[in-house]
Amino acid sequence: MRRLSAEEATLWGRISGTIRPFGARKQPKLVDMPIVEIPPRLERAAQRHAGRTVVAANTKPQNTLDASWDKRLRLGAATPDFTIDLHGETLSSAHVRLNMNLAAAVRAEARIVLLITGRPAKDNPRLPPTSRGVIRASVGDWLAASPYAGQIAAIRNAHPRHGGAGAMYLILRRAR
Repeated sequence: MRRLSAEEATLWGRISGTIRPFGARKQPKLVDMPIVEIPPRLERAAQRHAGRTVVAANTKPQNTLDASWDKRLRLGAATPDFTIDLHGETLSSAHVRLNMNLAAAVRAEARIVLLITGRPAKDNPRLPPTSRGVIRASVGDWLAASPYAGQIAAIRNAHPRHGGAGAMYLILRRAR
């Protein structure tokens, strides 16, 4: 177990000072800082990653589409304004290409971006068996860490006419 450092205690005091209680309940005064037990394994990992930006793997753009958008996408009635094809790329080149093309789509004020990732290679013995392709499995994390994450309103699976399981739609927010 360890106590909070002086810097952590100062930060905690500043944060807790900004909290206002609901209703008539009063915020208790913090006299002594709580003792936090951190396993040594996690403490070493935190020291290794100190100063790095960490994005949670389950971070995804908010689901902000209404029913008419979902219906148009589900029926394949929506036409993509911009296409990004990552099919056949390596992981590193796909990540770079995604960011470059997403920047171009935002500049072009596209609303619907068709992102083609390709289907998983079932016959590749060098890769572990997955139900999704390696690029497709990584796209969610890449988009969440992208500088354009705030401009993505929703992500949906593509209609079979636009690539089905090997593609997805990125719905971008309207430029204001």
